[in-house]
Amino acid sequence: MSLVDLTADGGVRTITLTAPERLNALDRPLLDELRSAIETVARDPEARALVVTGEGRAFCAGADLDGLFGDRTRPTGVLRQVLLDVYASFLPLRDLTIPTVAAVHGPAVGAGLNIALACDVIVAGPDARFNATFTAIGLHPGGGCTWMLTQRIGAGNAASVLYAGAPVEADTALRLGLAQELVDDPKARAAELAALYASRNPRLMADVKESVRVASTSDLATTLDVESWAQASSLASEEFAAFAERFKR
Repeated sequence: MSLVDLTADGGVRTITLTAPERLNALDRPLLDELRSAIETVARDPEARALVVTGEGRAFCAGADLDGLFGDRTRPTGVLRQVLLDVYASFLPLRDLTIPTVAAVHGPAVGAGLNIALACDVIVAGPDARFNATFTAIGLHPGGGCTWMLTQRIGAGNAASVLYAGAPVEADTALRLGLAQELVDDPKARAAELAALYASRNPRLMADVKESVRVASTSDLATTLDVESWAQASSLASEEFAAFAERFKR
């Protein structure tokens, strides 16, 4: 039985974690399927946007500790390599050149939160819970959580969330900027946003995504260098030419 479902609707691809009986907890087989699904999307020339979500009442309950990490008494260096391999199963979401949207309708815990954070936009439902509960269970955050959380909500807010190790409710997530929208049906809204993104010029959307990435980690001069090349290229696009033509009439 498949643990990850990849579907297509026009230019929109949807990855769904399909282990609802265990709240989509991550073990090695599920992560292997997730990595494969992301690679398939990356190779798909017709893919224009991606939605990531979970089946059942949870987005993802995080790692199945025994099933994923095995003997935790092994040397730290060995465990670190295990962890890096786990991270490599979902962080390629960040490398996709198409817009990505996480539809979080229920709990997103630990590594499950990281999967949501790896997407460009997060749409939350009323029952969404963002659980960076690492410190509450005696575990240091991993999988890029500290970096991705700080990028989204700032160092002070990230520190507050991580130190407390308490769930962030949907309305607080929206206020902090952890989620970009709070709606009754996040899966439907994520699909709607993905369809909108997919309708845009794919080169333009890829360039905007890259510009946002550069802007989040660089200074103004570096960002302007990237923007100016991308904007100059877009001046010759058919879409902009059609828009400009309307002003000549």
